[in-house]
Amino acid sequence: MSKKSNTSKRYTAEFKKDAVELVRSSGRTVTEVARELGVSAEVLRGWVKQAAIDRGEGPSGALTTAEREELVRLRRKVREQEQTIEVLGKATAFFANRKTK
Repeated sequence: MSKKSNTSKRYTAEFKKDAVELVRSSGRTVTEVARELGVSAEVLRGWVKQAAIDRGEGPSGALTTAEREELVRLRRKVREQEQTIEVLGKATAFFANRKTK
């Protein structure tokens, strides 16, 4: 189980999955497993909670990992489209103003 994807604090999906499975199957507390793996208990607790949501065991309305990723992608796309619309609006105003002179 590789710990980190690189020198950043981001862990690989495989590491997270293995860590969650260790909590679920070992009978040990999140704190004990976190200490053994060298991650914070709060981070591991979040992974365990998100894994439960992804399995359909979370609270009503909680977003799965796939839904969160789609939301991020869609928000980015909306931002890009808003910027495009702004540029096109400015270009339209520029050319409309140019024709009247």
